[in-house]
Amino acid sequence: MAYDSLAPRKPFVARGSKIKRCSGCFLPAQSCVCSDKPNVKAAAVFWLLTHNDECYKPTNTGRLIVDAIQGSRVFKWSRTNPDSDFMSALSDQRYAPCIVFPSGDGYQQRMVESAALTGKTPAFIILDGTWRQARRMFRLSRYLDHLPVIEPGFGAVSRYQLRQSAEEHHLCTAEVAAAMLREVQDHSSADVLDAYFDLFNAEYYTSRRGVDMSSASTQARQRLLELKEINVLA
Repeated sequence: MAYDSLAPRKPFVARGSKIKRCSGCFLPAQSCVCSDKPNVKAAAVFWLLTHNDECYKPTNTGRLIVDAIQGSRVFKWSRTNPDSDFMSALSDQRYAPCIVFPSGDGYQQRMVESAALTGKTPAFIILDGTWRQARRMFRLSRYLDHLPVIEPGFGAVSRYQLRQSAEEHHLCTAEVAAAMLREVQDHSSADVLDAYFDLFNAEYYTSRRGVDMSSASTQARQRLLELKEINVLA
């Protein structure tokens, strides 16, 4: 599944729904970051199991992962009818699937410390939605029950400025992905994703709040250029 701006869906009627948006990055047209999209071959891939309500929210950061990390994919979540492409991906012997989710009672036996499995590429499954939705997806998706679970690192306060979380250590989807890349020692790819996220964050914040974030945008773009120059990007 890809982010299809023309696909039938519940109308987006929240604040900003009448703004003319880019069909690629969903940012307001004047803030488009499509020309800045990186494309790095990382030490892991990400499979986003995305809640229906999340797929087309302009503030969703899951699409940044797909833009930045080669081989990453988006699948639509269903409680009872799992995406057939997702189920096929789970059986692909090239990958070692692992759900990224906080530790909790009832599934301690599934928790793993490391996803660096010899001979296979880690495939981090991120339940893409609000924290409340993600908890429900984890609890109700019986077809995920056999998969190992790894807890994301919460070493930093979220930099995400477009939504408010009940807990400051709750990272947004893109920040979780960057943290998991660092878990597998791929700091270069994590830096790419972080810089792209910072650019998105600054451009969206400017368009929503009318605050001048041009300095932050310039710094993020410069960082992406520096990463290209040292041949981090493919």
